[in-house]
Amino acid sequence: MTDELSALESNDTWSIVSLPSGKRAVGCKWVYKAKFRADGTLERYKARLVAKGYTQQEGVDYFETFSPVAKLVTVRTLLALAAIRGWSLMQLDVNNAFLHW
Repeated sequence: MTDELSALESNDTWSIVSLPSGKRAVGCKWVYKAKFRADGTLERYKARLVAKGYTQQEGVDYFETFSPVAKLVTVRTLLALAAIRGWSLMQLDVNNAFLHW
């Protein structure tokens, strides 16, 4: 939890502002997960602070959503290119990822 909070603070993820009149704040909660190695032994624990977005109502609290996802055809194309060109592939676990505008 300390690592997650430090990353959120160092990336300027939020700032304290006044809540507009007539609006209610979205709550948050901690989500915990244990990560295991391929042999089944415990590698580490992870904690994420997530917003309770399910408390919002479309048209009242928000008007549109955006969720970037990789299409399967794109992943297959990249894997095919890597195989054809002999590129090595590695898995990456991103500790903290943020969109920058």
